[in-house]
Amino acid sequence: MTQDEFTVTPYAVQGDVDYDRVLEQFGADDLTEEQRERFPDPVHPLVSRGIFYGGRDVGEYLDVTGVGPSGPMHIGHVFPFYLAKYLQEQTGAYVFIPMSDDEKYFAKDQDFEDLQKWTRQNIEEIMAVGFDPERTRIVVDTADSDVIYPWAAKFAKRYTQSTVDATYGDPENIGLSFYPAVQATHLLLPQLIHGRHRTMVPIAVDQDPHIRLCRDVAAKEDYDVYKPSAMLSRFFPQLKGEGGKMSSSDDAPTIFLSDDRETVRDKIQKYAYSGGQTSIEEHRELGGDPDVDVAYQLLYYFFERDDQKVKELADEYRSGELLTGELKNYAADEVADFLEAHQDRKEDLGSFEEELERYSLTDEERDKLTADLLY
Repeated sequence: MTQDEFTVTPYAVQGDVDYDRVLEQFGADDLTEEQRERFPDPVHPLVSRGIFYGGRDVGEYLDVTGVGPSGPMHIGHVFPFYLAKYLQEQTGAYVFIPMSDDEKYFAKDQDFEDLQKWTRQNIEEIMAVGFDPERTRIVVDTADSDVIYPWAAKFAKRYTQSTVDATYGDPENIGLSFYPAVQATHLLLPQLIHGRHRTMVPIAVDQDPHIRLCRDVAAKEDYDVYKPSAMLSRFFPQLKGEGGKMSSSDDAPTIFLSDDRETVRDKIQKYAYSGGQTSIEEHRELGGDPDVDVAYQLLYYFFERDDQKVKELADEYRSGELLTGELKNYAADEVADFLEAHQDRKEDLGSFEEELERYSLTDEERDKLTADLLY
């Protein structure tokens, strides 16, 4: 792989990603300034700072996001959920969160029992975000298969194997060949329950192929649904500073939602790639580069909400006034503060079964989903 080569698919991200080229290759659009200004005031920094930078038909929406559980959740997993919570608070939107435990079984070399364990833990982390249970639904593919798979079977008839192969490459098994139909069910679920209306999916850019195929299905004349819109985000920076995305399934250092303050500080101080110089004297003279400094990028992406403070940190770092160690300490404190608040909310949750019931599909919603599927 040369420096100019990279791979971005739902199942693999490799190389130094050129985000503009990804949009061009996927046929998606830049998120315009006019579209950003249409978001509720104050516009979330993930939107205003261009972390969510592309999209498809961004307009009026109902939020849909999800996670494929294959390990513990890290900070890169959770920021789309906090954006969805913000949008729910500002607009009253419903949020649907599919848990793709079946996809991970097809794609990962893991036992189903392990994936179910991670599914439970991931759900607890999602509930700790603080969504409104009355307007949030968590759907687990295997546990809710009675409503997911019949619809997936209907949508699967609209896909050809050649279309799936052209989008994803040659699937390793027939489970992955079928999964785009399951994903289409996830993305259309809000409309299947609430009727035809505009929906939006905030996701990382590597998941856009699922959106493209679902939009093709939604365009079929026998489905009374709109094509789902999407907002596409850049990948959360890896601590080591190389291209690609933060991962919980490899050996690269990662900040997990369960990490305590000391662990966060140690990981950032030890592993976060520095944009500074090799000595204090040289740094004071030449300054650092916040555009490649991971501690700064963590703050810019998510952990410092104050735009003025973000600018001040960048200016001080470039001038050499702010040292790398000081920037890392500041970032570590902000990340740790966020994680402690998240962990406190998780600790305050009731029993898993009782909490999940509040976020599960109601009997009425299940009846709507199965009404047209009865034999």
